[in-house]
Amino acid sequence: MELPFAESWKIKMVEPIRKSTREEREQWIKEAHYNVFQLRAEHVYIDLLTDSGTGSMSDRQWAGMMLGDESYAGASSFFNLKNMISRLTGFDYVIPTHQGRAAENVLFSYLVKEGDIVPGNSHFDTTKGHIEGRKAIAWDVTIDEAKDTQLEVPFKGNLDPKKLEKVLAEHADKIPFIIVTVTNNTAGGQPVSMKNIKEVRAIADKYGKRVLFDSARFAENAYFIKTREEGYQDKTIKEIVKEMFDNADGMTMSAKKDAIVNMGGFIATRHQDWFEGAKGFCVQFEGYLTYGGMNGRDMNALAIGLDENTEFDNLETRIKQVEYLAKRLDEFGIPYQRPAGGHALFIDAPKVLTHVPKEEFPAQTLTVELYLEAGIRGCEIGYILADRDPVTRENRFGGLDLLRLAIPRRVYTNNHMDVIAVALKNVYDRREQITRGFQITWEAPLMRHFTVQLERAK
Repeated sequence: MELPFAESWKIKMVEPIRKSTREEREQWIKEAHYNVFQLRAEHVYIDLLTDSGTGSMSDRQWAGMMLGDESYAGASSFFNLKNMISRLTGFDYVIPTHQGRAAENVLFSYLVKEGDIVPGNSHFDTTKGHIEGRKAIAWDVTIDEAKDTQLEVPFKGNLDPKKLEKVLAEHADKIPFIIVTVTNNTAGGQPVSMKNIKEVRAIADKYGKRVLFDSARFAENAYFIKTREEGYQDKTIKEIVKEMFDNADGMTMSAKKDAIVNMGGFIATRHQDWFEGAKGFCVQFEGYLTYGGMNGRDMNALAIGLDENTEFDNLETRIKQVEYLAKRLDEFGIPYQRPAGGHALFIDAPKVLTHVPKEEFPAQTLTVELYLEAGIRGCEIGYILADRDPVTRENRFGGLDLLRLAIPRRVYTNNHMDVIAVALKNVYDRREQITRGFQITWEAPLMRHFTVQLERAK
C-alpha cells in the first residue's frame, strides 16, 4: 500500500488563536469600515489576508539570524545574500530593499517616466501603482484564457505573444521594459510556462527591449514548470530557476513570499546601467547599498530561505495544501480560478453572489461574509483593487473579481483548510439571500483597497 503524503517538516513551536462570536465579528468589521485590512489581528481566527511575510521560518533561518552582521556598510550578511542570489539567478548586481514594493519604487524611479507604457501579465497592485503613480500606463497582455475561471489551462499566467508584439510594434519608443510576473497573482496565482518566457524573450530581443521579472513567487512557478511542462520533469527546481532567469535582464522580489521571511526584498540584474541608475534611489529611499532597509540578521535569513525553498520537497508540501483546499471546494461546487494556483485559491465572487451587482463589489462582499461566518480573513483581488481609471476616474470593472485565500507557508494544518472549506460552503448555501453589497465612502487615489472605507449599499 502506498504511503499517504505528509509534510516535509515537523512542528517545534505553536501560537494560540482564538475563536470569536458572530456578534463580536459584526461589531469589529463595522468598526473597520468593512475593510478587512483594518481589522485587528487578534480579531481574526484564520488569517488568509496574504502569504506575504506570514510564513514560519525554519530552524536554519532562525539560527542564521543569530549570526547576522549588523555593520552599516559591507556586512558579511549582505554578501551571503548577494552570493545566494547570484548562484540562483546568474545576476551579478544586487540591491537589498525592505520589501518588494520598495524594490519597485527604487528601480522604477530610474526606469519609468511619465507617458511610458509597461506591458506585462496582470500587473499586481503595487506594480501597477508604481507605474500609474508616475503617470505611465500598465498595459495588460495576459492571455484571454485567464479570464475564464473554470477553464483548465496549465499556464494561465502566460503573456499573449500577439498582444505583446502589437503593443511593441505600435509603442516601442515608449516602452522601457517588459514585465513578467511569476506567478501571475492577479490572474489567480497562475504560472508562466518556460516556453512562454522564451517567447517573451525573443519578442523583447526583436525590439531591443529588456525583460524584468516580478519574482515574488518564482520558486512556485518553477515547481509548476517541473510538474506541468514537458521536458522538465527530471530537472531540479534550482536548474529550472536558473533557466528562467537566463531569459530575464533583472528582477524585483518581495522575499516575504517564496523566501519565507517576515521582511525583505531586493533588486537583481545583469546590467550595470540598471544598477548604477537605481542605486542612488536606494540610498535616498531605503539605506546604504549593502543593507538597503534590511537588518543583517534578516539578510541571513533571506539567503537561507532562498536556498531551502528552491528545493522540491518544501514546494510540494506548500502547494499540496492549496490543492487539498481546492479539492474540498470541489466537493461543495464552489467556483474558483482553475487550476489551483501555488499560493492561494481565488474564489470567483460574481459566480457565487449572482445577485450582487458589480457596482457593489461582489468579491468584497464575499470577503466580509466569510469573515462574519467564521472569522476567516481573505482579501479582495478585484474591482476595488483595480482602482479607478487614471484618466476617466471611473471604476474599472473589466477584470476578474476574486476573493483570494492566501495560505501562509508552514502555518496552518489541513484541519484549518477543512474549516475554511465548510465556512465557504455555509456562505455558498445562503448565497441567494445575499443581494446587496457595499459602496465606497472614502478612498485613496492609488492602491485604495488597503485603506478604503465602505458602508453597506442601500
